[in-house]
Amino acid sequence: MKEIDLPMTGAIITIAVVLIVIGGISASLVAYFRLQRHRADAVAMASYRKLAEEAVANQQALRAELSEVNARLSAVESLLRSVG
Repeated sequence: MKEIDLPMTGAIITIAVVLIVIGGISASLVAYFRLQRHRADAVAMASYRKLAEEAVANQQALRAELSEVNARLSAVESLLRSVG
């Protein structure tokens, strides 16, 4: 029977363990920075949502004011027709 060279096997096991640890650390770092990017995107989306809600509220206020101006203009037109 042939003997297994134990020091070489130990070196291979050590290299495999080191690579596994480095891979785990790398995967953890990638996941952490991906999470941070996701959080930043969520904050930006919340800001855009708030901006959109404000824009809708301003648009509704402008429509109300425009309909009031339109009603006043109609009243002025009918007054001018009745005078003229």
